[in-house]
Amino acid sequence: MGSTTNIDDEDFIEVINNLPTLCWMADANGSIFWYNRRWQEYTGIFAEILLGWGWTKVHDPDRLPEVLKGWKHSIETGEPFEMTFPLRGHDGIFRPFLTRVIPLKDQKGSINRWLGTNVDVSAQVAAEDSLRKNQALYSSALAAGRLGTWQTDLVAKTRLWTPEGMALFGLNIPDGRGRVGGSHDEYTAALHPSDRHLRQKFHELVETQDSITSEYRVVWPDGTIHWLRGHGHVVARLPDGRPHQMVSIVADVTERKAAEDELARAQGALKESEERFRLVAENAPVMIWMGDADGKCVYLNRAQREFWDVNLEDLSQFDWSTTLVPEDTERLFGPFSQAMQAHTPFTVEARYRQHGGQIRLLRTSGRPRFGSSGEFLGMIGVNLDITDSRQAEEALREETTALEILNSTGSAVAAELDLEKLVQHVTDAGVRLTGAQFGAFFYNVLDERGESLMLYTLSGASREAFADYPMPRATKIFAPTFRGEGIVRSPDILLDDRYGHNLPHHGMPKGHLSVRSYLAVPVRSRTGEVLGGLFFGHPEPNVFSERSERLLSGLAAQAAIGIDNARLFQSAQREIEQRRSAEDALQKLNSTLEQQVVERTEQLHKQEEALRQAQKMEAVGQLTGGVAHDFNNLLQIIVGNLEILQRNLPADAGRLRRAAENAMKGAKRAATLTESLLAFSRRQPLNPKPLKVNDLVSGMSELFYRSLGEPIAVETILAAGLWQTEADPNQLETALLNLAVNARDAMPSGGKLTIETANAHIDEGYAATQAEVIPGQYVVICVSDTGVGMDRNTIAQVFEPFFTTKEPGKGTGLGLSQVYGFVKQSGGHVNLYSELEQGTTVKIYLPRLLIEDHAVDDASVQTIAPEGTTEETILVVEDDDDVRTYSVDILRELGYRVVEAHDGPSALRLLERQTRVDLLFTDVVLPSGLTGAEVADEIRKLRPEIRVLFTTGYARNAIVHHGRLDAGVNLIPKPFTYAELAAKVRDVLDSFK
Repeated sequence: MGSTTNIDDEDFIEVINNLPTLCWMADANGSIFWYNRRWQEYTGIFAEILLGWGWTKVHDPDRLPEVLKGWKHSIETGEPFEMTFPLRGHDGIFRPFLTRVIPLKDQKGSINRWLGTNVDVSAQVAAEDSLRKNQALYSSALAAGRLGTWQTDLVAKTRLWTPEGMALFGLNIPDGRGRVGGSHDEYTAALHPSDRHLRQKFHELVETQDSITSEYRVVWPDGTIHWLRGHGHVVARLPDGRPHQMVSIVADVTERKAAEDELARAQGALKESEERFRLVAENAPVMIWMGDADGKCVYLNRAQREFWDVNLEDLSQFDWSTTLVPEDTERLFGPFSQAMQAHTPFTVEARYRQHGGQIRLLRTSGRPRFGSSGEFLGMIGVNLDITDSRQAEEALREETTALEILNSTGSAVAAELDLEKLVQHVTDAGVRLTGAQFGAFFYNVLDERGESLMLYTLSGASREAFADYPMPRATKIFAPTFRGEGIVRSPDILLDDRYGHNLPHHGMPKGHLSVRSYLAVPVRSRTGEVLGGLFFGHPEPNVFSERSERLLSGLAAQAAIGIDNARLFQSAQREIEQRRSAEDALQKLNSTLEQQVVERTEQLHKQEEALRQAQKMEAVGQLTGGVAHDFNNLLQIIVGNLEILQRNLPADAGRLRRAAENAMKGAKRAATLTESLLAFSRRQPLNPKPLKVNDLVSGMSELFYRSLGEPIAVETILAAGLWQTEADPNQLETALLNLAVNARDAMPSGGKLTIETANAHIDEGYAATQAEVIPGQYVVICVSDTGVGMDRNTIAQVFEPFFTTKEPGKGTGLGLSQVYGFVKQSGGHVNLYSELEQGTTVKIYLPRLLIEDHAVDDASVQTIAPEGTTEETILVVEDDDDVRTYSVDILRELGYRVVEAHDGPSALRLLERQTRVDLLFTDVVLPSGLTGAEVADEIRKLRPEIRVLFTTGYARNAIVHHGRLDAGVNLIPKPFTYAELAAKVRDVLDSFK
């Protein structure tokens, strides 16, 4: 490069490299051979790539032809080049650059180089564009905003108006556009009368101020009022400082003033509305809140503050998210985020912990808040406590579900006639209604204890779960349901006082389904009969409530109606079947009428025979009972005097003593005979007790062996699970011994006696063919022998008194009569079956006992006759003089003080004179219209503390009813001995101490 300046080229290049502008040099032909550093920094392209005509790569293709044309023109003419065009920077953006290129000449004046600069004029171009836009906008704004201007000569008091300015004052606009002259008077005349005083104020201000802004009203010729805002500026003053020239611009602000007035009213209304909002918000029944962009509380109304127990001054430090139940975090913040992104309201439900620790369900309805620039400001919303309403809704849903279940069950039950399906419907519905884990329906079926225990249907569990366990018994837990006494509900059965007191398990058996919550409801028929019970359980406590009770009561009523209907249907079906059978029988009868008549006649004949036999047995019984009474009185005298004789005979009177003993044996045989007669006549006073027949038979085994002898083999077969019965154990032992002795006599060459026990049921068909037999459940004792047996005629008379097949002197003929009378008196039945040379079987049926076990104490044996004291007084009432004398003598001999009477009235009169009577000893059968029982009643009215002991040879119905001694009655039957009377009197007296 040739030098054109006074500095060398290296210095020149160094200077240009450090210039802030883009610089370059080209040869005379315009080919660039050098760029400074700024070029490479701006374009991001190495200089080697841009040398020559490579600079075209950074030019705008649309402007490049124009640039090349200008540049070539300068090369050809040697004129400097100047043009503004865009260049692309390293960031790819085109920016306008002012490019100036000057030729550099040598000493001869020839151009040997070109020096070019590119100055970034982006800011200048942007400013010019902005200015142009602003000018255009200003012009448009003036036109659109109806802005007017004028110039005022304050000294000459003239004014040059623009048409827009005249229009704003309501003045006529001349045809031509441009400025129009005018006077101050026109301006003043247009002012609103109330604002004309502003003119004077304007002149005062303009004396000292260059710029004045004011607002005033003008009245147009049509009477309309317009607000104007004028701004004037003093542009020239006189040498003395007075204003000379002023330029003003004015704008119609009528709409703005109206808007300001409206805004003022709106702001006032807004302020009032804000106050009302704050008042309403603070007193609103719902919780209102507002948070900032960080989620912190900006505002909480009183209801929300009270919910969390937060004070206004503590809001900035309060973290509401700590009260949110952790499991509901995602449920809440998910809708929050969605609302922020979509700019939409949201509603969500979540659980919060109230200040007292209670968990409450809140429904949050809110929306995000955004600023004018779209920035997120926070959330605002309302919290509504829906805990109670949700619980009410849940309760309503539960009630609706319950009603649906009850309705569907009612419909199913009403339409179902299959009893098992019907009860299964009810049991399933009960499980659904109560939330039980399992439920069951039990039918009431009586067992030997009077309990109820038939499982019928199950729900929620299999029958195998109960297969290994016994059925429920009438314990304190189950009995109220079985008896229909009411609903039983236990929150926790394991803590219930009624639970766990019964053997053998003292609670639920091992392995039983776990039960903590327990609920049972009886099911009653229309007639009041307890059909069964609905039982429900759950392994968790506190599952069932009063609502469960109400629902199950309704369900139990539906079940009862359904069961009654099913039973009625079954009964109707049976009746229809019976009618059908009757019709078939009638048709059959019509075809076999003659044969039916013969069979019926034979049946009637048998019934007549049975009736005559029963009447004969009853007549004989009445006769033997009357004979036994008188005979017992005679025996009492005989036995009593024989005892006196035996006690008073000297020890060396051997012959007399033997005679007395023989006489006593005869008397005792007569007493036994009388007892058998009373047993047959069913007049003997029984003392029945709950009895386990297996134990009694086992206890008699040794007696059987001794009584029957070695030739007779004895076998006892005792049934497992034998029911209990109620009978007089002494009389039952006597009956069994009589049967065993009869069996022995029927097996003179030896044989086998079998005594077997079993449970049995007598149906209505069998009972109808027998005399005095009631259908039901019985305990059966079978006594079988392998003896000679009996023919039909013998069997017909076998139970008659004094009938015997034995040789004279071998028997009384009262053994089977005693058995017959005892069993009948005990409410049972006797059946005898025998075949000649095959043997005989006698079956004793005793009614099943349906009550709890009662312990039976064995009577203690008195070996020495207990004596009394002279302070203890006994009143003896006996109509038979000999019996009375004997009784009085014995009692006095025993040490008692004794007074006596021969009938009831005499006893009552005697009692009035006695200060002390400890015991009344009276015969049951007395003359003079009062029985011994009636005498005892009258005496107890006078002396409630007196004890009573009865004696009789034949009780009739005074103290014995239905073959049983009345409760609380003490009796010693005639004939009695000295020792028996002594022991009985002492027992009665001592039992009240």
